[in-house]
Amino acid sequence: MRSIWNGSISFGLVSIPVKLMNATENHTISFRQIHLEDGGRIRYRKVCELDEEEVPASETVKAYEDADGTVIPVTDEDLASLPLPTAKTIEIEGFVPASAIDPLQLDSAYYLEANGVPAAKPYALLREALRRSGKVAVAKYALRGRERLGMLRVSDDVIAMHALLWPDEIRAPEGVAPDADVKVRDAELDLADALMNTLGDADMDTLHDDYREAVEELVAAKAAGEPVAEEEAEKPEGKVIDLMAALENSVRAAKEAHGESQGESHGEDGEVADVHPIGSGRGGKKPGGSASKRAPSKKTGEKGTAAKKSAGKTTAKKAPARKAAAKKAAAKEPASTKAPAKKTAAKKTAAKKSAAKKQSGGARKRTSA
Repeated sequence: MRSIWNGSISFGLVSIPVKLMNATENHTISFRQIHLEDGGRIRYRKVCELDEEEVPASETVKAYEDADGTVIPVTDEDLASLPLPTAKTIEIEGFVPASAIDPLQLDSAYYLEANGVPAAKPYALLREALRRSGKVAVAKYALRGRERLGMLRVSDDVIAMHALLWPDEIRAPEGVAPDADVKVRDAELDLADALMNTLGDADMDTLHDDYREAVEELVAAKAAGEPVAEEEAEKPEGKVIDLMAALENSVRAAKEAHGESQGESHGEDGEVADVHPIGSGRGGKKPGGSASKRAPSKKTGEKGTAAKKSAGKTTAKKAPARKAAAKKAAAKEPASTKAPAKKTAAKKTAAKKSAAKKQSGGARKRTSA
């Protein structure tokens, strides 16, 4: 990488010579402006408004325009003569936690490289001190003719510096937030949390610029003389009619994208629960009911299901126990005992019948006498 600035880091009385290099690169496709009829290149020329003649760069200087329209020339020599202690120095002002830096202040990013062998030791010392403290260094430096604010932090084994906007350059968000009377229900927050959990973490390494790829394909097709296929872009909806329904549909679509079946969500206990859209009138409830009213029905259903399962398990346990007891009793009682018992009962019945006949016969004899 090519350095764009050479100077030193001032860390108390320690001076660390460093080189400044861009940490980012721009992959945006650049276009030229041409004359459509003949393809001629269109260029911008600097023309003086007074004599309407083109002015070369050597005769062009900076100027400050006052409120009354007065123009005051300011040359590079004038700016160089200003007492700017940070012209070649990154002056560390102090250290703060990284969370103390508002992300709105972050601007360009740079890498700082130790410039020379003697700078390696103090460079490593500052790097490890930042790493162990968990803090970032806030510094001032000058680049391209102006003093800037910077933040030094550790990135892998390198000290990186982020250009920061000055605090007074951050606009206050006045009139940007929605009306104060907007209320978000707990049921809506629950669905939003479910959607966030379903979408999961973003894999930053897999994200890429789809638009740039489409522009490259377009340019390649036109250069080859091939027809350009037009794809109709989906028109964004103007407004969300039903926020709850949109959230439920989003959760369902996200689960489908992650391999889960449509219309089902799996709980922690592994049971499958149906997802019903709000306003379906299920269970005789009015549309738009809160989640707190539906929660008892779910719990009751779960208790009833658990009771049925436990009852089924108890009955299933008792039936085999009864069968086992009967088998044991049958095994203990010998087969010879049951047969004589039946024969003895038959003999007693026959004896009773014969005795009855004898009594009836005796009664008849007495009557005839």
